[in-house]
Amino acid sequence: MIWGTIFLCLVFQAILVFGVQDLKNLNIWPMPKSVEYGDKSIFLSKNFHLMTNGSKYLDKDGILKDGFTRLLDVLTANNVIEYVGKVDESVLLQGIHVVVNSESDELQYDIDESYKLYIHPEGSPIYANIEAATVYGALHGLQTFSQLCHFNLKSRKLIVNQIPWTITDQPRFSYRGLLIDTSRHYQPLPMIKKVIDSMAYAKLNVLHWHIVDKQSFPLEIPSYPKLWNGAYSLTERYTMAAAAEIVSYAKRRGINVLAELDVPGHAESWGVGYPALWPSKNCTEPLDVSSDFTFKLIDGVLSDFSKTFKYKFVHLGGDEVDTSCWSSTPRIQKWLKQQGLNESQAYEYFVLKAQKIAVSHGFEVINWEETFNHFGSKLDRKTVVHNWLGGGVAEQVVEAGLRCIVSNQDKWYLDHLDATWDMFYMNEPLTNITKPEQQKLVLGGEVCMWGETIDGSDIEQTIWPRAAAAAGT
Repeated sequence: MIWGTIFLCLVFQAILVFGVQDLKNLNIWPMPKSVEYGDKSIFLSKNFHLMTNGSKYLDKDGILKDGFTRLLDVLTANNVIEYVGKVDESVLLQGIHVVVNSESDELQYDIDESYKLYIHPEGSPIYANIEAATVYGALHGLQTFSQLCHFNLKSRKLIVNQIPWTITDQPRFSYRGLLIDTSRHYQPLPMIKKVIDSMAYAKLNVLHWHIVDKQSFPLEIPSYPKLWNGAYSLTERYTMAAAAEIVSYAKRRGINVLAELDVPGHAESWGVGYPALWPSKNCTEPLDVSSDFTFKLIDGVLSDFSKTFKYKFVHLGGDEVDTSCWSSTPRIQKWLKQQGLNESQAYEYFVLKAQKIAVSHGFEVINWEETFNHFGSKLDRKTVVHNWLGGGVAEQVVEAGLRCIVSNQDKWYLDHLDATWDMFYMNEPLTNITKPEQQKLVLGGEVCMWGETIDGSDIEQTIWPRAAAAAGT
């Protein structure tokens, strides 16, 4: 499905990189680091299979095997392969030989996702070959191989054109993300899995799960079970087991899950189950900065997160904080005076305290850019600043020695329907960042599918093909 939707992006990238004359030859997404190809063709055997001789990776959990099964599903979708009469197997592509040079299947930030793919029709039997540092690089190689194949209507067989192929590839950025928002509209588990499948095809590798927000709190928190009283309904909820299933499902496709707990703003739904978190019944966010219970609860939530979400980062939000509820609530106003804090300083106090709690649970913290704009020098030095308001922020962040993720809303917000796919493709995360040591601080980019105007019925067609265009930067 996703292959058809990103065809326009393939066309655009091919024109930019290789010119119009080579357009017909390049249907790979994103464009690999190095590509060489010929002018011959080869059909696939009806017994096309996976071989792993010489691989250090034993595939105990079946990650590679499952990836190959998905490859076959992509290749044969909607077609019936016909082999009539006697077929000379010696001239057919028998399978794909995958060698993985690492024994580990640990998935974490900055793993080696490089791979080499070559198809040279020499000797017998004939195999396509993938060599990768990790199993997740091998999965990318399988995705690329699927894009080299197509169903030949004349022969009724699967064919690879333009052989011999020699492809060397590695991602430009270690962080290539897509945000989905399950607070504004609940997304069923099967739909989240479909989004993950499409991400894998486009070689995106981080699902940023904006799980909760002002509108709803759909996730079970075992330490504080009343929090999901803030869900839209009894059926629009995720158990922690369901969250673990999403993490496992994504991992098997080479995708990390970044969980977000947006504090202190965007949190009205928390108080449905625990009203003590609200400054008052009439003024319900940001979370009560004066209450020890607020931070005890955040500690419990992040403790539960650490048992399920294994990515080394957690997103703590920190954006769009209107502190007027603090100053208009007498008991919080009294506390501010006792602490010698004004509203702005209380905002800083809250964010920094939440950061320390997250670090105590083994996380490194991502915060939206307002935290940097207001008190960047006070942030934990391992903070990753998530740019979203516009251009120019990333260069300021890396100049200050902090890491950055780029999601500038004018180019990479998918809910902005006037942001076209070519704008997504042309957006450059390293704009005006020329020093190599500062370029390394830009982890990558993320496209954001905020949920105010989409639900399970239209999320896919709103994400694609523009998200794939961002994957090609």
